[in-house]
Amino acid sequence: MSHPAMSDRALNKLQRDTFGYFLKETNPANGLVPDNTREDAPCSITAVGLALACYVVGVERGFITRAEAIRRTLTCLRFFRDSPHSEEPDATGYKGFYYHFLDMRTGRRVWNSELSTIDTTFLLAGALLASTYFDRETKDERELRSIADALYVQADWQWAQNGALKVSHGWKPESGFLKYRWEGYSEAILLYVLGLDSPTHPLPADSYSAWAKTYRWKKLYGIEFLYAGPLFIHQLSHAWIDFRGIQDDFMREKGIDYFENSRRATYVQQAYAIRNPRKLKGYGEYCWGITASDGPGPATRKIDDVEHRFYDYRARSIPYGPDDGTLAPWAAVSSLPFAPEIVLPTIQHFDEAYPQMMSKYGFKCSFNPTFRNGSRNKQGWHSKGYYGLDQGPIVLMIENYRSGLIWRLMRQCPYIVRGLLRAGFIGGWLNTHE
Repeated sequence: MSHPAMSDRALNKLQRDTFGYFLKETNPANGLVPDNTREDAPCSITAVGLALACYVVGVERGFITRAEAIRRTLTCLRFFRDSPHSEEPDATGYKGFYYHFLDMRTGRRVWNSELSTIDTTFLLAGALLASTYFDRETKDERELRSIADALYVQADWQWAQNGALKVSHGWKPESGFLKYRWEGYSEAILLYVLGLDSPTHPLPADSYSAWAKTYRWKKLYGIEFLYAGPLFIHQLSHAWIDFRGIQDDFMREKGIDYFENSRRATYVQQAYAIRNPRKLKGYGEYCWGITASDGPGPATRKIDDVEHRFYDYRARSIPYGPDDGTLAPWAAVSSLPFAPEIVLPTIQHFDEAYPQMMSKYGFKCSFNPTFRNGSRNKQGWHSKGYYGLDQGPIVLMIENYRSGLIWRLMRQCPYIVRGLLRAGFIGGWLNTHE
């Protein structure tokens, strides 16, 4: 079955509809963005960072006026600047980092969540992108740049190392640092890049090399690449950083760059779906995308005389699992810049074969054709709502595919440039900055 490539007009509609999540779900009083559309969902600070970046795209595409984007961005940045910052268990942040989940109204910590180094990274990235884009000499834009810079420089990356080279996942006032550190290839490449150039509390250069030493190079389905099972790992840092033509020590040794690695990871996902080792429904050449997503579980069901275990929200992974038949359209769309030749027909297939997946904010989070409730539900399960973590990369990666806007702006951000250089990246567009 062949699928025509989506037109730019269709991509624009998907991008605009997806952007609507940040336009309509954000609390206008403080700029906080809900983690998802479920009732009483808390704010996720990653969703806030993505919103700040999406406002920039919105201005460029005419989804929102520049004045409205500035108003929203300033409201948000002022909130984080003025929010309670202490060791108190219900503060908003501490040591320049912020709690993963916050109350949508008060902005205080909820769910006993951790002071999150990675989620703060995405929040700061959104602030820095906004400060790079809003470059006019007006009172509001100058204030916006000043606050964004102040938020970045207050993060104490050395404290977050907790006495070791690799950065901790986070900290809780009740129990101290979490036991896990950022090691093994992950979305934390942006974390290390931002941490390395802090003018106040920088990570040492050998923290990056210590992290890269934990990488795993694999060959799957005839494709060699730097392995990570969930597709989002190959996308989240790449939404911000243009890795085309630049290499660190690890990638120089392999003769590729991180952009090419993400292209290969995208093809590995497709190859896995074609092989479909677990014999799950729907999988195929243009139906793939296994990543962190909502799911139909927790449940165990016998389907076609085979017992299947289903999960709820989980970082799904290939080829070892967990894989319960849940596919996420956002996983495919967010690989658009890497492999448009397979992503565009995949989006088209989702649109045609699973029309119930498309609603007011574009594609819903995920669907599972294997999980069925009797004969009434022939198409299987699909998520009822949306997640900010899914919506943001769709908007940003469609834009990077269409115009390269986010990459172009972040190439102008001195903290990103110097962080990459301190991590050992050379070549390509970085040569003009050395």
